[in-house]
Amino acid sequence: MAARYKRWRVRKPGAIDRLHLTEFELPALASDQIRIETKCLGLNFADIFAILGIYSATPKGEFTPGLEFSGIVKEVGSQVSEFKPGDRVMGLTKFGGYSEIIDIWPAYCDRLPDDWNFGEGASYLAQAITAWYALKHLGNVQAGQNVLIHSAAGGVGYFALNFCKKLGAHPIGTIGSESKKPFLHNLGFSEVVVRSKNLKQDLENILGARPLHLALDSVGGKVQKISFDLLAQTGRLIVYGAAEYAPVGNRLNLFKSALTYLRRPKYDPLDMIPLNRSIMAFNIIWLWDDRNLLKLILNEMRDMGMIRPFIDRAYPFKEAIAAVNHLKSGKTKGKIVLSVDSQLIYE
Repeated sequence: MAARYKRWRVRKPGAIDRLHLTEFELPALASDQIRIETKCLGLNFADIFAILGIYSATPKGEFTPGLEFSGIVKEVGSQVSEFKPGDRVMGLTKFGGYSEIIDIWPAYCDRLPDDWNFGEGASYLAQAITAWYALKHLGNVQAGQNVLIHSAAGGVGYFALNFCKKLGAHPIGTIGSESKKPFLHNLGFSEVVVRSKNLKQDLENILGARPLHLALDSVGGKVQKISFDLLAQTGRLIVYGAAEYAPVGNRLNLFKSALTYLRRPKYDPLDMIPLNRSIMAFNIIWLWDDRNLLKLILNEMRDMGMIRPFIDRAYPFKEAIAAVNHLKSGKTKGKIVLSVDSQLIYE
């Protein structure tokens, strides 16, 4: 009897409720891959944009969303020596993450720390790598520098704050609502600003005479422009997202999105020369194609000391739509995960 498993699919992007759970026959494992029985799956804003059809890296046609997972190695290909059946792992995948079974190359997996649970394993790689790459590889942050981190209570923001602390930099966080302040204060971060119409003035007040060396932005729009305007000489703005495009409802409002796009900040490189400021942007998906850099980043983060993730809420695997909508609401702190019951179905 053929073994079968389930994964979430999007036949045609455009709306959250187009996610549907589908059953597939388990294929033969490639000789250079390992088979993971997933236990938890991490959610990211990239999943939302992919499902809505506004993420440039989204595969063409029908696809399974999801960029990260944790689980147990069930089988290894004949060419694989890095892992063995029974190993607890966490991993990255270029889509395909919302699945009970994932076949993947060993280079995209790492062993789960002994004292971490599977939820924590599914909450680390994508967002920690995003924060580290933005801060160190692009931002070149140094001890004593001041760093502005938007959406500081979110997954990437959480890691960026903690990395700054480890690196000796001074983080200033912004959040979307007052209700998230206690969360960050309890973590030891006192300089936190709620984004409002007075954002620029509030940030100027908290900075005082201190220069702003680096800003990490995943919001876009006016928030991004304010960040750029506040930068000191040699300041760097690192852009890795645009949450302002996330719709309020189930599907994308094309008119509103077009208006947001037309009103986006526009920068002239010639103007940046006398200002002595720079803007850099990246998409974590491209790291998939640079395994050496990915390995370097993982080693750097491990040497720095791995930061235990914070999980806001875990949803059952069958409630993926509810989990995605919760993430989209902007009311979360840390990470949203799907908890998987990975028992194979036999017919």
